[in-house]
This record gives sequence, C-alpha cells and structure tokens, in this order.
Amino acid sequence: MTDASRSPILQLRVVVEVEDFDAAVRFYRDALGLPETLAYAGGGDDRVAILEAGRATLELASPGHRREIDRLEAGGRESPRIRFAFEVTDAEGATRRLEAAGATVVAEPVETPWRSLNSRLEAPGDLTVTLFEELADSHERAALDGFATDDERARREAGEAG
Repeated sequence: MTDASRSPILQLRVVVEVEDFDAAVRFYRDALGLPETLAYAGGGDDRVAILEAGRATLELASPGHRREIDRLEAGGRESPRIRFAFEVTDAEGATRRLEAAGATVVAEPVETPWRSLNSRLEAPGDLTVTLFEELADSHERAALDGFATDDERARREAGEAG
C-alpha cells in the first residue's frame, strides 16, 4: 500500500451510551467475545469500556439497499438507520449464544444472495445487531453479478469500450 492510498483514519470507534453498563459489558465482552482493551472508572457511574471489534468498516447503504437487506435478512422487518454488523465464524452458534445472553432474535440465520449467513438480533444498548458468517471468499464474491467497487466498474467499462 502506498502512502497516497493509506487512510489518515487509524481507528473507527463507535460510542454507545448504555443505561445498564454492567449488562452491556457482559453481553458484548463476555457473550459476543469482544476483548476489552481499555477501561476507565472515574467514580460513581463514570465508566467506560473500550472493546476490540477486529477490523472496522463503515458500510454506507442506500435506502433501497437497506430495504433489500431488511427483506432478505429479517423477513421485511425494518431496521433502524444505524445497525451494527459483526462478522463471526459460526452465525448459528453465535446467534444461540447471544440469545442465551439476553438478545432477542429478530431473524434466524439465512443465506443471502452474496453468500453470507446472516441473523438479526435486538441487543443491549438498544442496538440492532446483524451477525454474518462469510460462506464465500472475496474473490468468489467479486465474481457475482453486481459486485464491484466504482473503480472496478470503471476499469471494466473502459476495457469493454476499448
């Protein structure tokens, strides 16, 4: 990666205020398995836990794509504007584990057209969570119809035109 292509952003940190701090920590750290990398307690209810969530990405979705995801993943049940998605190695097992830890299962794991196994849950902190297990690698997925970045589309179109 060249210096010009490196992002100036080093970390994405999503900050969520939770009413029941201890329950949220038990759920996200202990049940979901996000390692705690830093914690601070200033006294009273002044507490924070920083949990490592692997690689962070920001997924920007058009309203039409959100509706399609809601249809495929949750039988049409509408998701909020912001939803958290965690990649896991076993979507079925993780769904059962988080349900046992207090999450409400909105939709059981279902295979999507882009070859991931997705489930949806309502979790502590009033968060809607998607768990997804990739069933195909990025090269297999890139070969599927509709999958390409804007740069890849432009290169393909230029190659077809030339």
